[in-house]
Amino acid sequence: MNSISEPVLLIVDDDKNNVVSLEKVFSKEGMKVITATDPQVALDIVRHGEVSVLLSDLMMPGMDGVELLRAVKAVSPGIEVVLMTAYGNVETAVEAMKAGANHFVEKPFKRADIIRTVRRALEKHELIAENRSLRAKLSSLEKRSLVGSSPAFRRTFDMGMQAAPSHATVLLLGESGTGKELMARAIHDASSRGSGPFVAVNCAALPETIMEAELFGYEKGAFTGAVARREGRFRQASGGTIFLDEVGEMSLTVQVKLLRVLQESEFEPLGGKTERADVRVIAATNRDLEDETKRGGFREDLFYRLNVIVITLPPLRQRQDDIPLLAEHFLVRHNQRNGKNLAGFTKEALAVLCGYCWPGNVRELENVVERAVVLCRGDAIAVADLPERVVQGERCEGQLVFPMGATLEEVELRMIRETLRHTGGDKKLTAQILGIAPRTIYRKLDLLGEDE
Repeated sequence: MNSISEPVLLIVDDDKNNVVSLEKVFSKEGMKVITATDPQVALDIVRHGEVSVLLSDLMMPGMDGVELLRAVKAVSPGIEVVLMTAYGNVETAVEAMKAGANHFVEKPFKRADIIRTVRRALEKHELIAENRSLRAKLSSLEKRSLVGSSPAFRRTFDMGMQAAPSHATVLLLGESGTGKELMARAIHDASSRGSGPFVAVNCAALPETIMEAELFGYEKGAFTGAVARREGRFRQASGGTIFLDEVGEMSLTVQVKLLRVLQESEFEPLGGKTERADVRVIAATNRDLEDETKRGGFREDLFYRLNVIVITLPPLRQRQDDIPLLAEHFLVRHNQRNGKNLAGFTKEALAVLCGYCWPGNVRELENVVERAVVLCRGDAIAVADLPERVVQGERCEGQLVFPMGATLEEVELRMIRETLRHTGGDKKLTAQILGIAPRTIYRKLDLLGEDE
């Protein structure tokens, strides 16, 4: 996940002593601070610099805090504004809220209170900036049914796109919930058959007694109860693609029929004549078909017919870099479906999502995000909105899994990005943990094309 630039606090007050005092307070807190005693100078700073939070007095000569607030929001709407107000000045506070202020501290204020308020404003600014970055990344992927940018995902997706233009049978492997049907649809859409039908069949959901009739169809009178002719899924998919999900659940009898389709490009409806099968087959399973053939549960000849181009979709625990992007993708989807307008995820919630092992993979992540969207009462999804099994569940933090064939550059990039995530973007601490110089972090990210 891309790191966010160092936040900047701009303090504005015509009382120079107060400015100096506040600058010392926030500098000790490790914040980058810019000060101004003239509101017009402050506005110029906003125009020419990256300001995250504006801390301004409400009552100032020439331009008061509300006027400065309106001008700042016009120039840079993303800036969070904290106003220092005199006790009981309700009317002005209401006016300021209408102009875009969400944070107030009343004079005389306590040091702890003003630090807490400014930190809350900084967190909100970073949250919005981070989600804006994720949404920008999503918009570049919006034409793609599959969402991801990690090396493991890119390698799998690229292989699918390479296979798409061919007529070869594709076998998709992977755990349940990894997106095998979405990959099948992506391959179909990118193929010369993309304008034809895409017919998905869940073999595990079809009872053995009707699977043959469902796949290949039947003629009127073919059996007791066949009062009318019925098209099978292979006929429905003519000119397009048929996706056989959970193909390992198919009975041996139906496997023989499927083998004929793959070998001879033809099939025979029950009670009917042989028909040409103008269809591409993409199959998927979470079983080990090679092991099934050894045990006699799957035909060896069919296995080799299916096993032409094999694409294994990685589990979500092996593409943790994609979790923030996927979570934002599902947030946008379920915001729309449920009439919500949540800003995103708090840092703590996102850290929980990124650290969980996701045994149910992408499907489980979407279910968790949908639940959180429905139950969330705040502006953003927090840890309290996540189910206990995710918050308290098995963590994947502290261990990285690399697939065979990963390049050294991919391993280095993943190590740097994961360590940065755990240190909150602190490059010095990341360098200490990895035992390298901080400049090496910058150089590696730059060489590997990572945004700062």
